Amino acid sequence: MRRQALIVGGGIGGLCAAISLSLTGWDVQVFEQAPEITEIGAGLQISPNGVKILEHIGVMERLNSALFEPEAIEIRMGVSGSPILYLPMKNVSTQRWGARYIQVHRADLITALSARLDALQRGAVQTGCPVRGYAPCKDGAEVILTNGRRIKADLVIGADGIHSSIRHQMLGQDAPRFTGNYAWRALVPAAQLGALAPPPSGCIWAGPKKHAVTTYVRGGSVVNFVGIVEQTIWREESWSHTGDRQEALADFGDWAPPILAILEQAKVLHKWALFDRAPLPKWHEGHVVLLGDAAHPMLPSMAQGAVQSLEDAFHLARALGAAEGTDIAAACAQHYAQRIARTSRVQRVSAKNLELFHKSSRLTQLMAYAPIWLAGQLAPSLVHRRNDWLYGAPVPPLNI
Repeated sequence: MRRQALIVGGGIGGLCAAISLSLTGWDVQVFEQAPEITEIGAGLQISPNGVKILEHIGVMERLNSALFEPEAIEIRMGVSGSPILYLPMKNVSTQRWGARYIQVHRADLITALSARLDALQRGAVQTGCPVRGYAPCKDGAEVILTNGRRIKADLVIGADGIHSSIRHQMLGQDAPRFTGNYAWRALVPAAQLGALAPPPSGCIWAGPKKHAVTTYVRGGSVVNFVGIVEQTIWREESWSHTGDRQEALADFGDWAPPILAILEQAKVLHKWALFDRAPLPKWHEGHVVLLGDAAHPMLPSMAQGAVQSLEDAFHLARALGAAEGTDIAAACAQHYAQRIARTSRVQRVSAKNLELFHKSSRLTQLMAYAPIWLAGQLAPSLVHRRNDWLYGAPVPPLNI
């Protein structure tokens, strides 16, 4: 008999888990609380370690028309626009790490993942199905929907984000940790910006107690903006809160012309607080396991939130495929043991990167950025080497 998995959350990690398990012989069912899959979200950067997984599970071919491959990763001063680092990526990434470095809209990635899953198991995603919790049972676990319905399977996966109801039940009610930062995001057609469009890269704009990132999505036709600002006030975490343009201009209005143009031209500016959590002592309880933001939310300063969800999903499927017989709980424990050091390291480096991009005085900026500029000029391969542990991680094939 085919084993059955119930996945709570139809985001990137949940869909990747459903595809990966389906490819290894599982029947899957995904419960998404939203009534429909919408355009919610913004641009993502998917580094080679994530692209390799998307290639393995047959999703990349569905993304080619929507993705953008940046020429480089850059760091510039936010106000002046002066370059600090220019690190070529387009002609380096595949040769050095085995896959491209791409930028894509989250909705386009969700669409590609959904289409791939539907081709494997039609109708596997159920929208408008909020989940209240789970219950252990003999040789498996049950998902409990908010309407009281119970559904049993061999495995339950909590891929339901930073406010995960599955994690709350497993590890107790707690609040995510406010990082002291909030973020702006916006999307603007590149043609609308004209000569003021940012460079065709993943560009980090650094400044005192704030930074911005510009990327391209929708095949390069749309500019994606994220601006992160230090703030001590606790704000509700939400991807859909609309911010005030004048407030955004107060944060970034004196910055380089491309940043100002984006804020002036954006039809909608979203604003949300950034939260994370300390590494958890476990990700599983019996036949119930967490992945992605439900297990390890992180700051976006390494562009790894979505990618680490892809890694979690893929490697969980591999661990389950390698498990002897029906020892699912042991496979989940092994998955945690194999993944926790890597995800915790990404969390730490993401926090350090944010500090790097937010240097406040000219002295601290000079001390931090001068060595980066010099390394980029003299030995860019040494800068690339700093990411070998992350981007170059091998992705063994699934046991199909």
